[in-house]
Amino acid sequence: MFGRLGPTEIILILVIVVLLFGAKKLPDTARALGRSMRILKSEAKAMKTDDADADAAARSNAPEAPRTIQAAPGDTTQARPVGEADANRR
Repeated sequence: MFGRLGPTEIILILVIVVLLFGAKKLPDTARALGRSMRILKSEAKAMKTDDADADAAARSNAPEAPRTIQAAPGDTTQARPVGEADANRR
């Protein structure tokens, strides 16, 4: 009974919509609905690509080698933390 809409039900719904919104507002309403659907579709697509990119990045993250800092010429080999240098000067 409620599973299918026949042609008379669809025409009745269209008549009610025209009476509620008016014939002049229907094109603007349809245009706004189309824009909203386009935005929703593009956002959903962007979320899917973001998830795919995050998954690919998570799978390809190999442990990186530890970074080493090369000493510049003239640097001492026995460097002390800043706090120790201040404590010894007093």
